[in-house]
Amino acid sequence: MNTSRTRGPVRVSLLTLVASTWLPATVVHAGGCWSKPVAAAVTDPFREPECRWCPGNRGLEYATTAGTVVRAVAAGTVTFAGMVAGTTYVVVRHADGPRATDGNLEHRTVDVADTVVRGALVGRTAGRFHFGVRDGDTYIDPAPFIGTLRWRTRLIPTDGSPAPPPPPPELVCLR
Repeated sequence: MNTSRTRGPVRVSLLTLVASTWLPATVVHAGGCWSKPVAAAVTDPFREPECRWCPGNRGLEYATTAGTVVRAVAAGTVTFAGMVAGTTYVVVRHADGPRATDGNLEHRTVDVADTVVRGALVGRTAGRFHFGVRDGDTYIDPAPFIGTLRWRTRLIPTDGSPAPPPPPPELVCLR
């Protein structure tokens, strides 16, 4: 048996594995992802409730402080801007159908029927920030619209030496 024939594909496979581990993941923009509404980390992800009145998280909660700038995630028309149960909300209907809700605002800069462009100032937070998306009356996970955090694979030494810090996760668009 000629070992040189089997080593070629093995080397290519190993090289591909190593390169895919070290190189950044490809960010896909199929269908166009929305911008993040705020510059902050998500502290509580979407958790679909078991029933209409059951507990869950019908959006994403962000770790923001009062006064954090909130921007429109995409172009659309404001369909609601006001208070519900003492909390200020802005709802924007986007051209592709879904409605995005920005919640827990201390100040809003838009009114009903206003047209917003991607990145336009919508308001400022009153503390933590809530971002939700509805398709009709159904709450859906907002993460695929703005991207999902994906952790990259890393190699860890087997000789006992300390492992390098993991690379930061990347926001990958799933739309």
